[in-house]
Formats: sequence, structure tokens, C-alpha cells
Amino acid sequence: MKAEAVRETSHVQPRVQEKKVAHRRDRRDSRWDEHRRERREQLVQATLTAVGKHGAGVGMEEIAAEAGTSKTVVYRHFADRTDLHVAVCARVAEQLLPTLRAAMSSSAEPRAMLGAAIEAYLAFLEADPEVYRFVVSAPGGDRPADADPVTGLADLVGDQAAALLAAALADAGRDPAAAAPWGHGVVGLVRAAADWWLRTGRPMPRRDLAAHLTALAWAGLSGVVTTDNRKEDL
Repeated sequence: MKAEAVRETSHVQPRVQEKKVAHRRDRRDSRWDEHRRERREQLVQATLTAVGKHGAGVGMEEIAAEAGTSKTVVYRHFADRTDLHVAVCARVAEQLLPTLRAAMSSSAEPRAMLGAAIEAYLAFLEADPEVYRFVVSAPGGDRPADADPVTGLADLVGDQAAALLAAALADAGRDPAAAAPWGHGVVGLVRAAADWWLRTGRPMPRRDLAAHLTALAWAGLSGVVTTDNRKEDL
């Protein structure tokens, strides 16, 4: 009887030990996951700092130097420059999108919402033009455009504009189907003008540019996002 108990215990103990080892491994893995996440965040911040120092065309060597490491370590956390670019876009979007939402919710009037959003977008790029150039410029590489969860800041802003236009159209009792192309179209208009504005040395004050763009965009939108057929005065 004792021999049977010993034999049974000998079978049970390894299973208990295996569970303990697996538990320890799981905890170690979770700690490494947190470390990798923190390291990626540090490398993203180092990239933004390097862009501020060296411009939108910053190289991976300069990014690695800013992080106090080597390119090999950077590529240990990011598959390639495109992967790093996606992470930087996500970080910048986390900062910009709440600002845009706050600007758009600052008024119940559609035109005021549009003007506030354009002003906020221009203020963002004026504050750090090189970061803006970095995030809106797709890096080279062989990856297809739809391989990344974030294809560019302009797309995220366009999605946000489309969502707000859809809500405005619904409030006006109109079909919101056109909100997506209109939202992205407005962002394209603003981005093209903003690129010209930066490239030519900002030939007019930001507020004047925002007013001109708002007037042009509203001339097209006013007839479809208001509750009647009358356009508001430009």
C-alpha cells in the first residue's frame, strides 16, 4: 500500500512542477513584453527628437545615436523603417486627434467646427514642420500600402473628419454616405495648401490661411450639411 502511494506521488509531483515552471515562464514572458513595449516607446520618442534635430529626412544611424544604441537594436524592435514610421504616426495621431476633436466640438455650428479643425491642423504643423513632413511622407520599402495599421496621419484625420460630417449629415436628415469622400477630400485640400504654405516660407499668417481654406471648403459643404437649402454667408 505504501509502495503504491509512493508511486502515485512520484507521478503527481512532476505535473505540479511543470505547472510551476510554466507559471514562472508566463510571468517572465509578460515582463519581457512590458520591457519591449517600453523600449519601443523610447525609440519612437528618440525618433521624434532626432527628426527635430536633423529634419524629416533623418537616417536610421541618427535615430539610433539619439536613442543611445545601434541600428541593430532598433531593428530588433522594428522590422524596418516603415514599421518605425507607423509607430511614430500612431504617437503623433494620439496627440493630434484629441486636439482636432476638441476643436470640432467647440461649436455646434458646422462652419465653425470646420474652421476650428483647419486652424488646429495648421497650428500642429506650424509648431513642428519637420515632424509633420516626417509623418505625412511614406518611407521607401516593398511593403504594400495596406500592410500597415496606420498608413498615414492624413488618413486618420480624414477618418475623423468623415465621422463628424456623417453626424452633421444625419442631423440634417441627409444621407451620410458621402461623408467619407468629403471628409478625406477636405483633408486633401488642407494638406495640399499646407504643403504649399510650408514650402514657400509661410507667405501669409496661419489664421489667414485657415480662413481662406474654411471659406473654400464651406462653399462646397454648406448646401449639404445644413438643415435647409440656404448657404450661410461666407
